[in-house]
Amino acid sequence: MTESTPPVRLVHEFPGPALPWPLLRAVARIADAPLSAIAERLREAVLPYTGGDALVIFTEECTGRPQKKAGDEEVVARVSIGELQQLRGLVAGDGPWTGTAQIAGTQRQAFALKYAPSNALLVITYSVTAIGRQQAVDVELMDLALVSYLWEMAARRIQEKVKDAPPSYLLESRAASAERIRVTSELVDLHSTTLETILAAARSGSLDDATARATVSDAAAKALVELRTHNDQTAELVQEPVATAFERLREDLRPLTRLSGIDVQFIEPPLNGRALPGEVAIAARAIVRGLLLAMMEQPEVRRVRTQWDCDGENLLINVRDDGRGGLSADAPNMERLQRRVQALDGRMEVDLMPGWGADISVTLPLDPPASPVDVSGWNLAARELEVLQLLAGGQRNRSIAAALNISENTVKFHVRNVFRKLGVASRTEAIALAHTHGLR
Repeated sequence: MTESTPPVRLVHEFPGPALPWPLLRAVARIADAPLSAIAERLREAVLPYTGGDALVIFTEECTGRPQKKAGDEEVVARVSIGELQQLRGLVAGDGPWTGTAQIAGTQRQAFALKYAPSNALLVITYSVTAIGRQQAVDVELMDLALVSYLWEMAARRIQEKVKDAPPSYLLESRAASAERIRVTSELVDLHSTTLETILAAARSGSLDDATARATVSDAAAKALVELRTHNDQTAELVQEPVATAFERLREDLRPLTRLSGIDVQFIEPPLNGRALPGEVAIAARAIVRGLLLAMMEQPEVRRVRTQWDCDGENLLINVRDDGRGGLSADAPNMERLQRRVQALDGRMEVDLMPGWGADISVTLPLDPPASPVDVSGWNLAARELEVLQLLAGGQRNRSIAAALNISENTVKFHVRNVFRKLGVASRTEAIALAHTHGLR
């Protein structure tokens, strides 16, 4: 007697109301989204309910790329971190915000939501209509509960992906963070010089029009303050105070420590320790979580202690248990943690003490390794190389002249020669090229 295969029933043959398959597929696509595609997939899911021409996610979880964008290229290409920070300050609590804000260099209608656990921000922008009017944002017509649910799913997905980021993501994040700081510093130096020159001219006694002089002075001073504020905000995005990073670790582990029955002790770092680059803070929390899980899986472990410290150049992590010292340094989970450490040029030392437990020390450098300096192809004279090094360090002509005990005219002469040999046309280009070759 052969056993027959039961017939396959199609979805539409089941009784009950029809399921919202497009929405369910959109939810599945968000749940499965890589970081690079999450904005596009979230936009596809919420577009039928919110409308709008562009969607922007602003999250400090991703230190290398805090903006994730999809939609109108005019918005996607021009929206800035400063604009998003200002908009986030307008959004109170977990409720929606609607109104007009400066986005991508112009005033636009926008809808915004926060995700409190990570302070991430969702922004949907609305374009000007064909007759020159802004599109209206009507929250009353939205399914706000559904939009909030989809946004929270995406925000949680970002958190999970960053926590479980592979070593390659940490390397990319570090490179992107360093590049953003470098470019911003160059812009600050360039525009600060311009604005200070304007101030000097406006305050000169040779100008007769006092009103014009006062107006120019006020405008230039305001612009200078805003530029320096923007530089500080950019630096804050890619750094996290060590005490704050450690407290986030404690909060992340609170459910685990409460339910495990194991006494987990947290020895806090000094409050005045150096701030951690974002990718180092992310890696440190992931490494400690992994070590705690590995230690808790051992029999007879009753206590685990984790401690962070800073020596000014490195984040020093120590995790110790009171087990039998049977933790295997070659286990797959330990090898994965070792790769995370190596991705940031760190080192991990495992000291197993039979009958006494495991003592693991991790050292994570706070600065990326210096690139090897090779400028032989530029054929710079010794003095020209000295000028370029000081230029790359942010020095101006007067400071370079004082450091080398030469005149400013001589400095200008060397700078012109450096530009010619490097094939660049400005100080900014010369500094950028010097930095890429390891000159600081």
